Amino acid sequence: MTLVLTTYDWVPDFPRGFVRDLRVRWLLEELGRPYRVETVPMKDRTAAHLASQPFHQVPFIRDGDLTLFETGAILLHLAQGTALMPDAQHAQVQQWLIAALNSVEVCCIAWILAKFFDKDEAGAALREPLVRQRLAQVQAAMAGRDWIAGDAFTAADIIMADVLRIPAQNGLLDDLPQLAAYLERATARPAFRKALADQMAHWRAADARRGAA
Repeated sequence: MTLVLTTYDWVPDFPRGFVRDLRVRWLLEELGRPYRVETVPMKDRTAAHLASQPFHQVPFIRDGDLTLFETGAILLHLAQGTALMPDAQHAQVQQWLIAALNSVEVCCIAWILAKFFDKDEAGAALREPLVRQRLAQVQAAMAGRDWIAGDAFTAADIIMADVLRIPAQNGLLDDLPQLAAYLERATARPAFRKALADQMAHWRAADARRGAA
């Protein structure tokens, strides 16, 4: 049965390329697993959406009889038994995937909200030192290896690399060359490029539908 990935029907320009269905797309492309994209309205949230995602967010998946939300949970589920979660690295992959979400992304989100949504430069400046500290800690933890959980690219790298993209685009990796090189390695992968291109094509198609309405 084909996996169904659900995302928004449309979003404005700013979050395009960063909506978190990208993480699921990326993993599915790495695995070569077919999937179908369905949508829920971004603006007029529905009861059906709430039934599948209690916070009215995206993405969520339907994998046979299982409906699952939260990108960390989705990636852990889909990576089980694959090369993206090798048996020898299982605990380390889980550890770093959760660390990316709980220790790194949480700090980045607070900074992103202040800087880009609230337009609060003072608030962003207050939060930036902790973001920089976390990024430096990730770089130090990766000393001597190419990937976050060991020698192989895994599901943890998908989450960590995606978390790093906005800080990198705003100069926060400029003095962290090893971490910047790690992000470049990850996002140079054909599966990431395909996932990003497909997500951007999804938004263009949404624009076309809105223009035709």
